[in-house]
Amino acid sequence: MLKQLARFERTSKYIVIIFAALMAVSLVIFYAPGRSASNIDPTRNTEVVAKVGSANVTVADVARIRENYAQMFGNRISLAQLGGNKRFLEGLISKHVISQEAERLGLGASDAELLERRDKQFADASGKFVGVERLTEIVNARYGDFRKFEEDLRAEIAQEKLRAFVSASVNVSDAEVEEEYKRRNTSFDVSYVAVSADKLATKIQPSDDELRSYYDSHKTDYRYLEPQRKVRYVYVETEKVGSKLQIPDTELKEEYDRLDPKYKEAGIEIQQILLKVARKDLDAQVEQKARDLITKLRGTTGQTTKEAFAEVAKGNSEDPATAKNGGLLDKPFKKNESKPHGLYDRAVDMRPGEVSDIPIRYSGNWYILRRGDSVPKTFAEAKPELLVSLRNRKAFTEAFKLAQQAHTRLQETKDPQKVAQELAAQANMTPAQMVRETPFVKSGDDVPDIGSNQQFEQALEPLNNPNDVGEATGVKGGFAIPILVEKKEPRIPDFDEVKTKIADSIKQQRAKDQLEQKAKELAASLSGADAIKAAGEKEGYDAGTEESFKLGSSLGKAGTSTALDDLIYSLKPGEFSKTPIKVDEKWVIVGVNKRNDADMSGLAAQLDTLKQSMVSERQDQVFEDYVAGVQQRMKQNGDIEIYDKVLAQLDEGEPAAEPGLPAGLNFPTK
Repeated sequence: MLKQLARFERTSKYIVIIFAALMAVSLVIFYAPGRSASNIDPTRNTEVVAKVGSANVTVADVARIRENYAQMFGNRISLAQLGGNKRFLEGLISKHVISQEAERLGLGASDAELLERRDKQFADASGKFVGVERLTEIVNARYGDFRKFEEDLRAEIAQEKLRAFVSASVNVSDAEVEEEYKRRNTSFDVSYVAVSADKLATKIQPSDDELRSYYDSHKTDYRYLEPQRKVRYVYVETEKVGSKLQIPDTELKEEYDRLDPKYKEAGIEIQQILLKVARKDLDAQVEQKARDLITKLRGTTGQTTKEAFAEVAKGNSEDPATAKNGGLLDKPFKKNESKPHGLYDRAVDMRPGEVSDIPIRYSGNWYILRRGDSVPKTFAEAKPELLVSLRNRKAFTEAFKLAQQAHTRLQETKDPQKVAQELAAQANMTPAQMVRETPFVKSGDDVPDIGSNQQFEQALEPLNNPNDVGEATGVKGGFAIPILVEKKEPRIPDFDEVKTKIADSIKQQRAKDQLEQKAKELAASLSGADAIKAAGEKEGYDAGTEESFKLGSSLGKAGTSTALDDLIYSLKPGEFSKTPIKVDEKWVIVGVNKRNDADMSGLAAQLDTLKQSMVSERQDQVFEDYVAGVQQRMKQNGDIEIYDKVLAQLDEGEPAAEPGLPAGLNFPTK
């Protein structure tokens, strides 16, 4: 769309032609006969995972969001912790619901609005549109393609218009603002006790007869559907092998010399000018000052010297730490993909000497940046990180060789203790540290010292007879070479094998059944708020006190909830909740020892800001409720359909979290 709207620009027709050609080639590649969708790069897979009205959500749409989050967190966490593909898909569905509802009401983004937003968002220091060529560079760097950029921009405008329409009548009275001010600025000294099932379960001791009876009636629930194996294994720890390796400076220097030049950089010099926004009504004035300074600094070339920028920074920047040094940051900046920096990352993509073409909004203030030259990292500076990197690689190699040697000897001797004694010196370990044993385990079990490890499970799978030896396998911290001790086929386990599990099940169930009643009995026994902590601790529950507690904060082990805040706010000093309140899975008793009422003299200064905040919060809630209602109606009408099989296939391809590299040079791994 933006390419069409900008066709009066001289370069636009070439963009359209190139884009069309690329699309034609991609169709040939990705829809070639015999090509399986599972083999396609997920970010280019056009298979539909959900239908929302007239729009389709593809695997590529979900995968791109997944990839963005992976880059944001540097693959340090599993995306399942963020809700996984299902959560990402829900966000995309919601976006389409909002856009289509806006269109239905005649509130979609017009071409004129799209151009206006584009021109404003991508303006130079003088306020003029930067042009198609510069826009293309920015869009390709930030969004990947024009279609995605246009879609996001249209959705953004439509959401703003729909939100304004839906929440236009929302208002907050002065009385409500005053009450909210009191809630936010009143503090309490609080005592509490949280009655939880885990704590209560420790006090429940079922008899052996009860355990046996439960087993007899539920034994099939504990059936093992696959074999269990107990193994003994020889363990080789990579770090201990590496700690004895001697790495001479000559090898480190050779490693340094072989590095790609980009890995020999300490970073780039960055100069900055910070213009603070003291009050919200001054924002436009400060932004205009930033634009004027940019016009002065960039001149006709878009660049300026280090000295010229320093002179302007000393007279204008409001960051004392850098202003005295001509705006220069105290150390070179290096982009780190695992820790994105919203302000300085963009300077890396600038040319040496270039000044940012528009003021940069960051943390409520305005910044102007100048990219300086790259700063080399000398061998002496790189040496500590090189040593860590090279030692890790060598340690892995040596540990793997030693594990292979242990595998050969274990096949020959069938004696883990003897193998450990032979190799202990090379492993830099004692025989006792090298020989370990597992309980009976099956796939998916959390193995002591190893955890849940698919590679280890695969190494155990072929072991069927005592003294069968498995392959050397990577485990946490090193390598394991397993030898089978005993195998048990699928079966119903004996009572003694699952006695502990049965006891835990009974304890937890009884605790949950008794939880509310126990909390009520404890509350009934209290004489006042000051007795809560001692009474809770006596019964073995989580109990404590919080001084100067404010609503909205987490109350120790009791947690946080709106209902809990309302209860605390309603109590007078010395009072406590005679009826426990449920917070998550706990029952909480709370009392107020002291109440510090809000100082109302500060209300006048905060009235407008607080009212605006409350209106915005209420508008958000009204809008969320409205969108949820529209989405529910679309689901009932069959306008939203999720293809679970496609989503499941996407889940199978979700990358696991990667282990972190040593900080510093970020050396290449290949």
